[in-house]
Amino acid sequence: MKMHSIFVSDLHLSPERPRIVQTFFGFLTGTAVHAEHLYILGDLFEYWVGDDDRDEPFNASIAAALAALAGRGVALHLMQGNRDVLLGQEFARRCGADILADPTLLHLYGTKTLVMHGDTLCTDDVDYQKFRAYAHDPIEQRRFLGQPLAERRKQILGLRAQSEAAKELKTAEIMDVAPAAVEDVLRAHGYPRLIHGHTHRPARHVHVVDGHECERWVLPDWYEQGGCLRCDASGCAALTL
Repeated sequence: MKMHSIFVSDLHLSPERPRIVQTFFGFLTGTAVHAEHLYILGDLFEYWVGDDDRDEPFNASIAAALAALAGRGVALHLMQGNRDVLLGQEFARRCGADILADPTLLHLYGTKTLVMHGDTLCTDDVDYQKFRAYAHDPIEQRRFLGQPLAERRKQILGLRAQSEAAKELKTAEIMDVAPAAVEDVLRAHGYPRLIHGHTHRPARHVHVVDGHECERWVLPDWYEQGGCLRCDASGCAALTL
């Protein structure tokens, strides 16, 4: 019986990382196929220049693998991350998936569960939050998508290089979630369990907010090896692939 759900994020799939891509394909035909739902909470791809690039062979292969999983009865849910903020309805339809708002409150096997990508919790990283606001601006997105694919890809790769250079100048604490931001979002949504990615710091935390104990699960990235979170009526458990 498929009375459980699987959560992943920060896979950062790209042709340059074939070992992890193969791990992902194995995950879809192994661990994920037994689930009722698969939630991908952002950064499925290392970068995404727009849904009109969905026919590029690598992108098409990922969509086909996800569509095959959906065809086997697993409900697929995609959330945009900071690397694939332009992932949209056209790609989701190709996969047989839906797009989740960030955040989304689920009623998961009797437990209120808030799912997020996680970058909005990193409020101490002021420069990143300014860039996030720019990247989510509908006018800026339309301007970017109006350019040729090759130009978009060039700009994205340039932004990635700038981002990596900027990280070298930031402390780990600045790039992690801000405790006050976590407490605010838990309070605003009625003290749920929280599942998110983005920080690449997989762990289970317990926050006491206004006298309520709230569980927070941070999902692993897939740079070195795959990992996921399995949740059912009895709770959640981290799995390494």
